[in-house]
Amino acid sequence: MKFTSEEIRASMLLYAVSDRSWLKEGQTLPQVCEEILQSGVTFLQIREKDLDAESFAAEAQELKAVCARHHIPFVVNDSVEVAMEIDADGVHVGQSDIMGRDIRAMIGPDKILGMSARTVEEAIAAQKAGADYIGVGAVFGSTTKKNARYLSVEKLREISNAVTIPVVAIGGINAHNLPELAGSGVDGVAVVSAIFAAECPGRAAETLHALSREMVRHG
Repeated sequence: MKFTSEEIRASMLLYAVSDRSWLKEGQTLPQVCEEILQSGVTFLQIREKDLDAESFAAEAQELKAVCARHHIPFVVNDSVEVAMEIDADGVHVGQSDIMGRDIRAMIGPDKILGMSARTVEEAIAAQKAGADYIGVGAVFGSTTKKNARYLSVEKLREISNAVTIPVVAIGGINAHNLPELAGSGVDGVAVVSAIFAAECPGRAAETLHALSREMVRHG
């Protein structure tokens, strides 16, 4: 499924990054993702650090089908190989993943390429490398990356102003601190535990969607 640049920008509004560690008894990741896509999530990334390649690919295939039903972009974290094997909509890579590799050449012109950045220089380099969007953070620290440092709203605004592609803020974002990002220029927020650790992920997605829309409106 090919998405236009306008669709990609709009899909940054509420970007969910999967985390199976928060699944409750009897839940599956596809079930939870179905719920949150119906409730306001506009983009989904599968992130699995502990699954073997075969299990990762199988789970990614399931989530791809869920996203396709809702016409929601779906990307794979880090693994270009898995992304291409299951024909995902794209891949999201970090700074360490692009060393010595032309990811855009590897995935082709029609796939979504997301890149992480923490500085203006990294953001500009990502755009030059063919990124369709940039994930910037961690804005409020992070529970998934223990060494992530706080990134100020002012720095976030500098990065947003330095590139023409969409920017999504990530790192420790929840319903309480999301409004603090107003004026940062980002196109939306990426969350992990704010949705997957919630008692009701669907209700959390609804709340975060409304807050993100209001934040972007005051952009």
